[in-house]
Amino acid sequence: MFEMETHISCLFPEILAIIFSYLDVKDKGRVAQVCTAWRDASYHKSVWRGVEAKLHLRRANPSLFPSLQTRGIKKVQILSLRRSLSYVIQGMPHIESLNLCGCFNLTDNGLGHAFVQDISSLRVLNLSLCKQITDSSLGRIAQYLKNLEVLELGGCSNITNTGLLLIAWGLHRLKSLNLRSCRHVSDVGIGHLSGMTRSAAEGCLTLEKLTLQDCQKLTDLSLKHISKGLNKLKVLNLSFCGGISDAGMIHLSHMTHLCSLNLRSCDNISDTGIMHLAMGSLRLTGLDVSFCDKIGDQSLAYIAQGLYQLKSLSLCSCHISDDGINRMVRQMHELKTLNIGQCVRITDKGLELIADHLTQLTGIDLYGCTKITKRGLERITQLPCLKVLNLGLWQMTESERVR
Repeated sequence: MFEMETHISCLFPEILAIIFSYLDVKDKGRVAQVCTAWRDASYHKSVWRGVEAKLHLRRANPSLFPSLQTRGIKKVQILSLRRSLSYVIQGMPHIESLNLCGCFNLTDNGLGHAFVQDISSLRVLNLSLCKQITDSSLGRIAQYLKNLEVLELGGCSNITNTGLLLIAWGLHRLKSLNLRSCRHVSDVGIGHLSGMTRSAAEGCLTLEKLTLQDCQKLTDLSLKHISKGLNKLKVLNLSFCGGISDAGMIHLSHMTHLCSLNLRSCDNISDTGIMHLAMGSLRLTGLDVSFCDKIGDQSLAYIAQGLYQLKSLSLCSCHISDDGINRMVRQMHELKTLNIGQCVRITDKGLELIADHLTQLTGIDLYGCTKITKRGLERITQLPCLKVLNLGLWQMTESERVR
């Protein structure tokens, strides 16, 4: 009887492709250089499903885009752009995701030369920190990228309300829009997005995620527009928006689809604003009011009454004490993440209340809580589901806890 040894070279290409699909991107590329059989197997589209190619566009490389197309790659991140962007668009006619984040040298002219006809396959476009981009480019995008679902414009500080009007005019399938630090955007622009202004634009009424972090010109009127027009919104980030106040929370309190609300460093939000949120019809699972220094123990009582479905709550640097913790913990059966870093009035008593009642907690941030001692920490570490305990200078994970 002869014993047959099965060598990896005997495997069917389909089996090799399954194995290669588990490798990281660098190793996928390396196996293609081993031999012809491995190269053929590694070029199977299943191996590269969902992979984003990261490219430095410097000199001409005729084989680059045919190679990407053979592997079925439809997502590209441009790490540096020294060639025309049209080179990418022409080379990848079925591109689905284009990430140009940090390509500072991209201009309206360069983008205009690339987007000259419908690109119906493109769903995701990231122009974050492309600081030369203006409303002119948004006109092109609205005209030719009708199927866009995600648009990242964080740090594009030359965008104005006119650009938002163009977006509202052309991008009716948009689900996620990031306008972080777009300093010229005001209530008028949010009105355009929400379909609330008298212009011809219907608005981006399918939006599910809207990031308005650090948009300093926004007031409560923007929140009124959002609550009336963007009723499918699930995630709203208003962090560092100093112009919004407690009154604006009345508008948000009726948004039944809203799951996550970020009010971090909104200096004019107080206990009254949290009361408005808690008295509405919200079903929030995530709330961040960190560094809102007008929020105290009364807010925790309101949260326990009306926002008890929260899974994540961030209160870093708020004026809360053990008394506030006591008023909240018995109702918060769903809470998994609690961030109370720099809440300097919390003591071991507060930690004992948390340990007794918040039994589902997987993570807690206690960075800068100067009044807690080893006794309180020992109670916290007994929580059955706890995986992350952040004390600032070091982080105790589950494995360390078990030792």
